[in-house]
Amino acid sequence: MHPLLGRIGLPAVLAAVLLTLVSLPAPRAHAAETLLSQGRPVVASSTEDPFGAPGAVDGNPATRWSSAFSDPQWIRVDLGAPARISRVTLQWEAAYGKAFRIQVSDDAETWSTVHETTDGTGGTQNLTLSATGRYVRMYGTQRGSGYGFSLWEFQVFGTTGTGGDPGDGGGDTLLSYGKTGAASSSQSDQNCWECTPARAFDRDPASRWATSSTTGWTDPGWISVDLGATAQISKVVLQWDPAYAKSFQIQVSSNGADWTPLYSTTSGTGFKQTLEVSGTGRYVRMYGTERATPYGYSLWEFQVYGTAGAPVPAPPLPPDPAQPPRLVWSDDFDGAAGSKPDPAKWRADPGTGQNGELQYYTDHRNAALDGGGHLVMEARKEASPGRACPPDPLTGSTTCQYTSARMNTGATFQFTYGRVEARIKVPKGNGLWPAFWMMGADFLTGRPWPYNGEVDIMEVLGKDVKTAYSTVHAPAYNGGGGIGSPYRLPSGADFSDDFHTWAADWNSKGIVFSLDGRTVLTLDKDQVERTRGPWIFDHPHYMILNLAVGGDWPGPTDASTPFPSRMLVDYVRVYQ
Repeated sequence: MHPLLGRIGLPAVLAAVLLTLVSLPAPRAHAAETLLSQGRPVVASSTEDPFGAPGAVDGNPATRWSSAFSDPQWIRVDLGAPARISRVTLQWEAAYGKAFRIQVSDDAETWSTVHETTDGTGGTQNLTLSATGRYVRMYGTQRGSGYGFSLWEFQVFGTTGTGGDPGDGGGDTLLSYGKTGAASSSQSDQNCWECTPARAFDRDPASRWATSSTTGWTDPGWISVDLGATAQISKVVLQWDPAYAKSFQIQVSSNGADWTPLYSTTSGTGFKQTLEVSGTGRYVRMYGTERATPYGYSLWEFQVYGTAGAPVPAPPLPPDPAQPPRLVWSDDFDGAAGSKPDPAKWRADPGTGQNGELQYYTDHRNAALDGGGHLVMEARKEASPGRACPPDPLTGSTTCQYTSARMNTGATFQFTYGRVEARIKVPKGNGLWPAFWMMGADFLTGRPWPYNGEVDIMEVLGKDVKTAYSTVHAPAYNGGGGIGSPYRLPSGADFSDDFHTWAADWNSKGIVFSLDGRTVLTLDKDQVERTRGPWIFDHPHYMILNLAVGGDWPGPTDASTPFPSRMLVDYVRVYQ
């Protein structure tokens, strides 16, 4: 889409600023693994006295945890810090789990499933995993006997700390995360507020460091990081803002004063540069000697990988969806005609729109079920006294002359990665603008658009219902510069004639958009970072449905625009 402020209104933001005993030896840990769970704090959903939860993590195969005789039940261990988890071993008592999940979490509230079975065998199960998290739990959904769930041992293996991003640091550790750093200067104005050195070391691709706009748009310019102790440095990753260095060095120092170059170039390319280097030092510096633009030097990320040092464990990265993925959220809009969208799933998002839109979004007055398994979002030609919109091209009135519907899952369901899918029939008419999209959830807690990230799965303009669009927006590419593509039905048919299924398959590698099962756009994260700017979509998002009227992109309504106009939604589903 072509938003100036994104499609969600400020009123909604303010409203949201929201198991026979068998004595078994403990399995031998795999190479480089550590038993992380033994003796750690542990809790469970219930206990069959005297078999408390600590009995499953004490390393004693003669003690156990047992639950109440009902489904579901769970046991959760706190590893004390984020960890890479490579294996979970379950030593079941006769009361085993037939159906259960292994789940991980950063906060013991939001859980990701990394293993699931409905045909558990009991006995000893060694489950090989690839996950990160501080908390690990066995979540049992079906008992294998008439008793509860019971484990002699619940063992979690892996390595402490989560290291760097997969594919970026190889087997090395991200050493620079969480360091404050130092720089030749820093920018702090309306264009880059508090763009301090620490922003380049926070592993947040939507925050950056920049040299001062008043004193630092000169050569040389530099940013350095103190790794806390001497380290062996193997790789440096730079994610440049458009204000990049044409000529620069990567330098190391033992004392922060005497510097030795590890890498030097006079033909810097900007965007993302992954530099294989080799050196030893406590301090690492990017020392720019020639700017590529009239502006200063600016980095979204400055990452140093290697061994030793004094690394701060970075927060775990979200796990990719299971293969095959499973349905985790859905709405088929089954209900009586005239009933409102399920409040446990959707909340109305009332208010005026952005982008020069002419409608006022009501509090679900324009959204209802039709009794046939569809959600109807209706745009009407009706004034909303007291609500100001841009001047109507037909009447000149600044009172909103149209009402419509917008709703989202911001307060009810947020998620990272998965297959997001909706079956929709769009309306036809000049000035109509139906959309199904996602917004970064940090928008609800104050991070402004486009720094939160936006993923438009489907947009259609009513004046050209033979064309649909999928687009992403981020700080380095947004509005008319968003990364996306128009596409048409293979037959050249009209999108308003029937329902069509739009989907986005989203994971740590990027997003693949599809229409009726046919891929229409593939966005590769690494390629985007190397050619357009930072990828900022590896964090929770929520879903939005809306039908806008007018605006800078679709243009105005006219006498031929039908009112009421209806956008029909058959279902929305999320798989992980």
